[in-house]
Amino acid sequence: MQVGSVGWNLGYKVLAVALAMLAFAGNSLLCRLALKSTGMDATSFTSIRLVAGALVLWLILRWRQTHSTATEAAGDWCSAAALFVYAAGFSWAYVSLSAATGALLLFGAVQVTMMGWALYRGEPFKTLQWFGLLLACAGLVVMLLPGAETPSWPMALLMLLAGAAWGIYSLRGARSKDFMAATAGNFWRASVLALVLTLVIMPTLRLNLTGVLYAVLAGAVASGVGYALWYSVMGQISTTTAASVQLTVPVIAALGAVLWLGEPLTERLFWCALAVLGGVALVIQAKPACA
Repeated sequence: MQVGSVGWNLGYKVLAVALAMLAFAGNSLLCRLALKSTGMDATSFTSIRLVAGALVLWLILRWRQTHSTATEAAGDWCSAAALFVYAAGFSWAYVSLSAATGALLLFGAVQVTMMGWALYRGEPFKTLQWFGLLLACAGLVVMLLPGAETPSWPMALLMLLAGAAWGIYSLRGARSKDFMAATAGNFWRASVLALVLTLVIMPTLRLNLTGVLYAVLAGAVASGVGYALWYSVMGQISTTTAASVQLTVPVIAALGAVLWLGEPLTERLFWCALAVLGGVALVIQAKPACA
C-alpha cells in the first residue's frame, strides 16, 4: 500500500511538472499565433488572457476550499502591477518577435533579474556561478547585436521588460504563504488594470473570434491550470529541481514554433539559447540543494 502510494505521488509530480512546462511554453505559442494569424490586437489579448486566468484560478480556489482549509484569494496591488507589466509587455512584444526568440528573451530576463536580486541581497556566488551569469548575459546581448537575424529592438526591449517584471513578481510571491491564492488575487487586480487600458484605447481594438479563443486558452489553460499544477508540486520538489525543469520552457516553445508556426530555428538563435540556458544551468547547479 505504501509502495503504491509513493509510486502514485511520484507519478503525479512528474506528470504535473511536465504539463506545467508545456502550459508555460504554450503561452508563447498561443500569443504569437493569435497576433500573427488572426490580426487581433495585443491589448485585447492581454485583457482576455488575464480575465480568463483570473476566473479559472478563482474556480480552482473555490474547489480547493471545499476539500481543505485553503485561504481566500490574496495578493496585493504592487504584485498585480508587476503581473500586468509582464502580461502586457509579453503580448506587445509578440506582435513581431518569433515565439522562440520571445521565449528565450523572456526566460533570460526572468533568470537574470532573480540572480541580480540574489547578488544585491549579498548571496555569495561561486566562480562557476559567476561564469554562468556572464554566459547567460552574453547570450542575451549577442541575440540583440545588429545582424540579419536581429529581432526588433523595441519589441525585444518590451520582452526583456516583461521578463524583469515576471522576475520581480516571482520574488515578491516567494514571501507569500500561499502562492496559489496570491496569484489568484493578483490576476483579478491585473485584470482591472488591463480592462482600464482597454477602455482607454478602445477605438484601436481589433477583436477576432479565433484570436479570442487563443487568448482564453492562454489564460484559462496555459496560465490558470498551468500555475495550479506547478504550485501543487512546488513544495514537494527542491528549489534546484524546480529551477532546472524551467530550462525546458524556451526549448519547448522553440520546438513548438518550428512544428506548428513554421518558424525557422536559426543558427544564431541556437547558439544564443545554448549560452543562456547553459549559463542559467551552471548558476542553478552550483547552488546547494534545498527541499
